[in-house]
Amino acid sequence: MEFIPNPLIIPVGIIVGILIAAPVGPVNVLCIQRAIERGFWGGIAAGMGSVMGDALIALCAGFGVGTVLGAVHTHRAVIQVCGGLALMAFGARLYLAAPRLRMVSERDASTTSLKDFAWDIPQTFFLTITNPGAVLGLFAVFGGVSTFVEVHSSIDVLLLVAAIVSGSMLWWITLSNLIGRYRHQIDLRTLNFINRIAGVLLAVFGAVLIAEVIWKGGSF
Repeated sequence: MEFIPNPLIIPVGIIVGILIAAPVGPVNVLCIQRAIERGFWGGIAAGMGSVMGDALIALCAGFGVGTVLGAVHTHRAVIQVCGGLALMAFGARLYLAAPRLRMVSERDASTTSLKDFAWDIPQTFFLTITNPGAVLGLFAVFGGVSTFVEVHSSIDVLLLVAAIVSGSMLWWITLSNLIGRYRHQIDLRTLNFINRIAGVLLAVFGAVLIAEVIWKGGSF
């Protein structure tokens, strides 16, 4: 029946969500750095912005919003340059900023929450949706999943998106929790080194995006 979703969508979507979140990319580097510097909730906030970006793209892909895909293709150069500049700016800021290792006592940890790091959510969300590779990749993933497991109704699409989001959040919760357990062993000098490496990686990712546009002679 149309109103009964395919149960196979849930495990497939969770696996897809983990596979989308796990590879090391510019947003992942930033999320990991936030978890090291700010602890569990800092990593969750940064990861949540990435997940929300993926969810928006997945919804558009699932409902076959061709105008979105067409806009990405048409304005890919502009989107890619904006994303590249943003990555380079984040990278430079991270490289030059003084390291701040936020350590909290057990009593203070109980009062620390997601809202303390909420500003990281729109930052990683923006970086995710301005990455043409991520957008086109998710559209391709939806096409591949649709051939592996039947996705026919709107309920199937919504369930698949929810499963992907759950898988991605499960990854970030696990990773942030793991980093949070061992980050106390990091001193400011080590954090400064990590920040500089992360800043260089973000700047390189951004430069590569811009260089690709220039190399292909993309028009604005």
